[in-house]
Order: sequence, then C-alpha cells, then structure tokens
Amino acid sequence: MSGSLFIVCAPSGGGKTSIVNAVLERDPALKLSVSFTTRAPRPGEREGVHYHFVDETKFGQLDDSGTFLESALVHGHHYATSRLWLEDEMMRGHDVLLEIDVQGAEQVRKLIPSAVGIFILPPSWERLRERLVGRGQDALPVITRRLAAARLEMQRLDEFDYVIINNDFATAVEDFSAIVRASRLRSAIQRARHPELLRTLLELD
Repeated sequence: MSGSLFIVCAPSGGGKTSIVNAVLERDPALKLSVSFTTRAPRPGEREGVHYHFVDETKFGQLDDSGTFLESALVHGHHYATSRLWLEDEMMRGHDVLLEIDVQGAEQVRKLIPSAVGIFILPPSWERLRERLVGRGQDALPVITRRLAAARLEMQRLDEFDYVIINNDFATAVEDFSAIVRASRLRSAIQRARHPELLRTLLELD
C-alpha cells in the first residue's frame, strides 16, 4: 500500500470534527473514511457523507461478514470502519483519515502499524465542559458521562504519535496539516510512490 493512514482521536467536545473538516478543505488529496454507526442522525447530518446509518441488526450482519476493519461501542452506540473501502483507497495510493475513538484506534494500529496517530486535546478541562454544554445536543446526564469518558481517553494520549492542543483553531489546523505533509515525506512512502525515480537515482554505474 502506498497510501498513508492517519488516525485522529479526541474526547467528545475536543474540536476534532471541526479541525478535520478544515484540513480536508485545504487538502483534497486526503480522503475521510465514512464510518458506520447505529446512532440516529443529528440535525444536519447526511447518509453517506457524515456516517452510514444502520440499525443494530444490519450492523451485526456487516460485522459478521468481515466488512469492518474495527468496531467499537461508544456512548451506547456502535461505530465501525469499512475494511474494504480503506484497503482499496490505500492500494490506489490515496491518503486516508480515520476519525475514530481510542478503542478503534487501538484495533487499527495492531492491523496497520504504519498508521500515524494524532490526538487532539482541549486547552483546559473548563473549555471542554463549555464546548459540550454549548453544543446543546445532550442532556446533563449524557454530558456527565461524556466528561467521565473524556478523562479516560485523554489518559491514553501516549499511544499516539502526535498531540495537538486545540487552543487556537487556526494553529491547530496548521499543526494537523504539517503532520500530514511530513508523514508523506517518510522514506518508505516516497519509495512506494516514486519507485521509478528512486530506481534511476539509486542505480549504480
């Protein structure tokens, strides 16, 4: 596979989706994997764009058939990544971004050790709480559970290659883009993407 795989994780309310969307707008060569989920669509979310929305029965059938690269139960709902889509894109030399949780990230790293892990942190605990409340999407008990989960997720940041502190949005987007650019310049990736050039340049007289 000549494509690079980027895994991005963050606690709920950490600003992950906003940063990812901004990076995707700047870098059309980067493709976002659309996950499957059993949760209901939120206002403004569209099938096949934000998620593939399926019920529990369909999710189980897809999981049993080997469709998923990874799957996880997060906040009471199942999420998963399409194995076939991801492998096909990477075989074509496309760079793929997975916006998943820490459970899924752990599974993917075991299967694809070359994946680049990026963890996004909030600038403070207070800001994280403010973001969750300000979204207006969840009741207080749900927010409390999300905050408890966030504490556990953030304790796993050492499992990732890079950590971005989302204090200033523009800076966080630039940091993310810099990671993508640098990762594309790794020697193994360059060898896979430019075999003829390197064969010519490294050919001995």
